[in-house]
Amino acid sequence: MMQHEDLLAELAHSAEAVTGSLEAMLVETDGHENRVMEAMRYASLGGGKRVRPFLVCAAAALFDVDRSCALRAAAAVEMIHCYSLVHDDLPAMDDDELRRGQTTCHIVFDEATAILAGDALLTKAFEVLADPKTHADPSVRSELVAAFARASGHEGMVGGQMIDLCANEYELDLAQITRLQRMKTGALISVSCDSGALMGKATKKSRHHLLRYAQDIGLAFQITDDLLDVTGDEAEVGKKTQKDADAGKATFVTLLGVDKARERAHVHCQRAQEHLAIFGEKADSLRALATFIVERRS
Repeated sequence: MMQHEDLLAELAHSAEAVTGSLEAMLVETDGHENRVMEAMRYASLGGGKRVRPFLVCAAAALFDVDRSCALRAAAAVEMIHCYSLVHDDLPAMDDDELRRGQTTCHIVFDEATAILAGDALLTKAFEVLADPKTHADPSVRSELVAAFARASGHEGMVGGQMIDLCANEYELDLAQITRLQRMKTGALISVSCDSGALMGKATKKSRHHLLRYAQDIGLAFQITDDLLDVTGDEAEVGKKTQKDADAGKATFVTLLGVDKARERAHVHCQRAQEHLAIFGEKADSLRALATFIVERRS
């Protein structure tokens, strides 16, 4: 099993490489439109754990995908994730002032620019995925575009956000909360793993095991987020805490309590690691990531 320190080193190396790719793709211009590029760069280059890009690269490595190609797909998923954060922070959504330890995009720039920056990050991601430099096989590129579109849209992340916005009007039970989070958080985590498998032209069996792994770490990730909202320190978490309680939202913690929610997160972590058995030692970094997800403090 990979040691915690080794995983942190891998995460840092991956994050640095993804940030470098993003910097190269998000090029500033001399025109007035450069303001939106400044906002795009602000939203995407300002840190973060880069878990989703790491999943892309780690999954791709299982099938010996060229590292430069994997990094392009990893940068694309990070653009989609950052777009979702920019829009999520808007006053019409969660109305947040802090993200990843820095002032949110719509406050630094303005709401209109933040909306455009999010839109542009999303569309840029699909430009990257469709580029032959991401994969030589056009059918693979087509599969990548379709998979990310499903994960990002009304059947995935956007649909989950819509349910979340409606959650104050209804009393959601555990099954409904689980479905919400599988869409809002889990869909992008799942497609991050699947994209690596798609690029490596993996078998259906391999893709199935990776998907099951991703589903479990997706739920573990969200449960841990819910726990951090209740028990975390705002300065360490990098965003406002106690938001769900203040809004009266049902979460894994409000439905299960702190102890049972933490126990459930660890169960998902263990299940996730079991799904990786067919990959042997090549999946050690993915196993270690599952543990990292439930033990993180931000």
